[in-house]
Amino acid sequence: MAGAAAKRYARATFELAQEEAQVEVWAERLARITAVFSTPEVRQVLDNPTVSVGRRQEAVAVVLGDEADGQTLNLARLLVESGRADQADAIAQEYALLEDEAAGRVRVSASSAVALTDAEKRRLADQLSARMGKEVRLTTHVVPAILGGLVVQTGDRVIDASVATRLQQLRRRLAGV
Repeated sequence: MAGAAAKRYARATFELAQEEAQVEVWAERLARITAVFSTPEVRQVLDNPTVSVGRRQEAVAVVLGDEADGQTLNLARLLVESGRADQADAIAQEYALLEDEAAGRVRVSASSAVALTDAEKRRLADQLSARMGKEVRLTTHVVPAILGGLVVQTGDRVIDASVATRLQQLRRRLAGV
């Protein structure tokens, strides 16, 4: 989950991207910064307190290379200067959520005991889209511990229709009798 600072940076970046009508471009910029900041060599420089902030910024600019435009470099330098380089991934994820929200999309995670077929994934996404009134971006996970059924999560809302949960509820009811 993104912290308050990551949410602020993502919101500010998203608002700028909307003003410039470059929402997708900024998503790519954030992905590029995140990729660069997560490489072990760059992490080593960014995490080294003996390297000055200016040198860290220079190193990031060199690694981003000539294909990085001025705004990408400015954001990367700002994150280094403010000590938030380690939050680049959280900022990019929060930005993606804002992008989806603005486009009327919602991200949904579904866990099942066995892998869902493509047809099952499509049917589940279609049913959830109809119920939520938004386009659903579905990701699926295999969690054998749930034994059967599904656990569906969107944001902080969870629908647990798993066999494991139903068995646990039955155990509680039987123990209470």
